[in-house]
Amino acid sequence: MPRYRNKGYDFTITSSTAYDQKWSFGRTTFESIDQVVDEIFTAYLSRPNVKQPLFTQYCDGRRVTCPGWLSQWGSKDLGDQGRSAIEILRHYYGSTIYINTAEEISGIPYSWPGTNLDIGSSGPKVYQLQEQLNTIGTAYPALPSIAVDGIYGEATKNAVRTFQSIFGLPVTGTTDYPTWFKISEIFVAVSKIAERI
Repeated sequence: MPRYRNKGYDFTITSSTAYDQKWSFGRTTFESIDQVVDEIFTAYLSRPNVKQPLFTQYCDGRRVTCPGWLSQWGSKDLGDQGRSAIEILRHYYGSTIYINTAEEISGIPYSWPGTNLDIGSSGPKVYQLQEQLNTIGTAYPALPSIAVDGIYGEATKNAVRTFQSIFGLPVTGTTDYPTWFKISEIFVAVSKIAERI
């Protein structure tokens, strides 16, 4: 159990699922979980005028009981009753809890457009996507160069398919959240390489 207080921090991370969990670099992860995290990690909880993390002690609600606390099975039961995520959270935390979405993630130059991009999509987000793909193509020659016109046509769809194939994503040609995030991640890496040359 790593203690952080003796390292100058005012918290302790136990790595016990009864209290909290830590992330360990290089640890085995499941692809399906990685994709879910990529889709939802921009959301966070807050209370007005409160700048502290919520204590979200783990409780399954069956083997470990925790009356009045957020629990795995209690949440599931509320979901089965048709309650939304925010309604479930407010059931446990009160009416002053909110779900917020980060507009931009640190290190990622462009925020997610909010919907999948595919044939027929157009506008600034498609333009940004096309620019990023062309920049990535300078380091990955298998990626075809495309016109930067802000219109998601067959050439853009084909470039996205090629990108997905190179980086182990489902090859659909549709820019969903995991694809957008991966394109942004590789774009940042390639751009930083270009800056050093």
